[in-house]
Amino acid sequence: MDTRSELQATVDAMVQPGKGLLAADESGPTIAKRFKTIGLESTEENRRAYRNLLLTTPGLGEFVSGVILYEETLGQKGDDGTPFPQLAARNGIVPGIKVDLGKVPLALAPGDEITEGLDGLARRFVDYKRQGARFAKWRAVYNITERLPSRLAIEANADSLARYAAICQEAGIVPIVEPEVLMDGDHTIERSAEVTEAVLHEVFDALHRHRAVLEHILLKPSMVLAGSDHAQQSSVADIAVATVRVLRRTVPSAVRGIVFLSGGQTPEEATANLDAMNRLGALPWNLSFSYGRALQEPPLQAWRGQPGNVAAAQQALLKRARLNGAAALGKYEAGQEKG
Repeated sequence: MDTRSELQATVDAMVQPGKGLLAADESGPTIAKRFKTIGLESTEENRRAYRNLLLTTPGLGEFVSGVILYEETLGQKGDDGTPFPQLAARNGIVPGIKVDLGKVPLALAPGDEITEGLDGLARRFVDYKRQGARFAKWRAVYNITERLPSRLAIEANADSLARYAAICQEAGIVPIVEPEVLMDGDHTIERSAEVTEAVLHEVFDALHRHRAVLEHILLKPSMVLAGSDHAQQSSVADIAVATVRVLRRTVPSAVRGIVFLSGGQTPEEATANLDAMNRLGALPWNLSFSYGRALQEPPLQAWRGQPGNVAAAQQALLKRARLNGAAALGKYEAGQEKG
């Protein structure tokens, strides 16, 4: 299969109505924080057991089309000895890999950050692909204040995202482009919309410069909502309208799928907001989810590191996946939370 056909086949498998992505790509420090909430030590075996629980959930492939793994997880195996990427694929879930190396302060731009990891990325893809990864993810982060992000941060992160996307596509790997405008702060929903629009404009300008094929990427943006410390929190309807308005202004229709990050929202909020967007009428792209905590928090709390709780934890994951699958079709009802 030539590279273009390979990319198309992967996108087709990932962008399916009523399905989204499970983000299970927490770095070492992040998964340690998650485990701390249930009083569990973050050992390699505990991390493997937890990811095994997620990937072996019966019926998960009905609502989840892809899973983002961390480098450690990509090389681990399930309880039956099957490598995790093969385990995912066996359940109809496309395996992918987080490839950025995290964020650092952007030089001469106080308060702004830049994501590292481009050096050697093409070489790393050789191993990732051999292990079974078919798509990748790179996250850029934008802090919001009255003056942030600076123009420099918007341009520098867009260029990194576009270079990453080009390297991915040359390797036959579908890139998920993730520009996250953080919800930390006391900014208004209007300020969030202003920044998100500027960020996405720059990202797609950079993708064009770097010759990325838009039909062979997925966009993973943050939703447009007021900062978590803002006195007046946005309604579901306001978030949906503001987010879709920004997307219509910035995202070409050539992009097949937009998969939102949850970004600190509760599981119920993330589901309701996605559903509201999908009720706004016909859109040029498939709007779905790529949630980490908003899918994993209920199963993690149900599991608590106890083997006897695995079945209950898997049911909690399947429930959230099913509800988000409904939201991706605009068919979620709050009453379904009680089911």
